[in-house]
Amino acid sequence: MLHTSTQQHVFIVTAGYDHTIRFWDAPSARCYRTLQYPDSQVNCLALAPDESVLAAAGNPHVRVFDVGGNNPNPVHTWDGHTTNVTAMGFAESGKWMYTGSEDGTVKIWDARTPMCQRDYESRAAVNAVALHPNQGELISGDQNGNIRVWDLTHNTCSCELVPAGPVAIRSIDVASDGSLVAAANNAGTCFVWKPLLVERNTHFEPHHMIQAHDTFILKCVFSRDVRFLATMSADTTVKLWSTPKFTLARTLEGHQRWVWDGLFSADSAYLVTASSDQTARLWDVQKGETVRQYTGHHKAVVCVVHNDKEDRGDPQPEQE
Repeated sequence: MLHTSTQQHVFIVTAGYDHTIRFWDAPSARCYRTLQYPDSQVNCLALAPDESVLAAAGNPHVRVFDVGGNNPNPVHTWDGHTTNVTAMGFAESGKWMYTGSEDGTVKIWDARTPMCQRDYESRAAVNAVALHPNQGELISGDQNGNIRVWDLTHNTCSCELVPAGPVAIRSIDVASDGSLVAAANNAGTCFVWKPLLVERNTHFEPHHMIQAHDTFILKCVFSRDVRFLATMSADTTVKLWSTPKFTLARTLEGHQRWVWDGLFSADSAYLVTASSDQTARLWDVQKGETVRQYTGHHKAVVCVVHNDKEDRGDPQPEQE
């Protein structure tokens, strides 16, 4: 992610409460483009699989921007939610997107036109939505502690879980191979299940429960190789848990305030995180050290994406 043998441009995008979206050159930590988002704070970001557009979600709109070129204005706007959009992502094909909102709905959109195709009612504010690698199921978590699996083929809710009563689910992630599902809550607990297909319905077999932090977990995410689960917390730390037993491998310390978001590089060697301390950091997973810091925002940074992909070659140390 710092430097690739194919010399392709690896970039990081951050956003948050200062109404800006910033593009960074990953190796140099140089901000080379800033977009304005005057409507509200930006809650989450999603990069299209072909890297042509970036979607930014706030309250209550989703604005879509061209990644290439210098157009500062959105090329699409998706209206349909009535309050904060808290979760968002593209299908692998890039043809459709999903969103979740505090208005209690999960929506599916045609990525080419600002049209809502489907609408699922969660009956509580939705904080997290993850797309299963099979592209046929969305998994949502809400403020009332419910986890629901939405079967996109049969257009129905196929499974419901309440792992810890009314404690809000804050984040959900599905391992890249579909072998594990993790959900983190406001009590600092992370639940891990093995999803099993039983009579055409997904059944969640309990696998592990981690009391990962003493306060809110704001994000949980698997590494691409499924060797680690990272939890990001209001306690300012990031913890890396080794699969399959979920023992604590290391704690990443450096952020000064809440750590809101993060994701691994394609080769799982690096982790990039976003924090209320107005910075994003790039961490070396094995060393547990910050190798780059992205500084320029004036308020909390709460979301981050990057374009690092497996076909870009193996990361190499940057040439000084």
